[in-house]
Amino acid sequence: MEITPESLDPSLRYKLLIGTVVPRPIAFVSSISPTGKTNLAPFSYFNAVGHKPLALAFSVAPKPDGSEKDTLRNVRPVSEGGTGEYVINLAVESYIRQVAEASEPLPYGESEFDHIDLTTVSSQVVKAPRVAESPVAFECRTMQIVPIGTFNLVIGEVIHWFVRDDLIDENYRVNTQKLAPIGRMAGNDYCYTDRQFTIANGLPR
Repeated sequence: MEITPESLDPSLRYKLLIGTVVPRPIAFVSSISPTGKTNLAPFSYFNAVGHKPLALAFSVAPKPDGSEKDTLRNVRPVSEGGTGEYVINLAVESYIRQVAEASEPLPYGESEFDHIDLTTVSSQVVKAPRVAESPVAFECRTMQIVPIGTFNLVIGEVIHWFVRDDLIDENYRVNTQKLAPIGRMAGNDYCYTDRQFTIANGLPR
């Protein structure tokens, strides 16, 4: 099958995209509004984009009515009405149901932390809290927000990094089995990432 994306209805493009770009890591983003209201939401258009500086990016779709999601409003620079910072927590096996629950819409100003069984802990640098149960958390400062059609790509520099002690050895190698991250598949499907193998000979990792 040869497909021109523009020939497909956006809903079909979306279905084909999330069924072929798999598995996708999930950014579980905690943010805070200028008035101090916390927010927590998952985003599966997410990945690392560089390590000099250390930077991560996630993409935010609009709400069904076309307005901005709370996360985007919160992470916008101060000059644009946001706080310009946030935390990316990882989605892991132990609380994947809460990750899914946090995707349900709430009125602006209501916190997902009040509705799901997860707790907050103060971050070291940014105002937004991190998820206490998360084994890894990236405290980020917004570098740039790039509009891509109706989406917005949020690029942030990691300014502080929390990694649970038992996950990392003296050479900074992470035990991914203990980390137990979860990947996003199509529809309502997720996947485990505990089946691994190694390819040598200098191929990309």
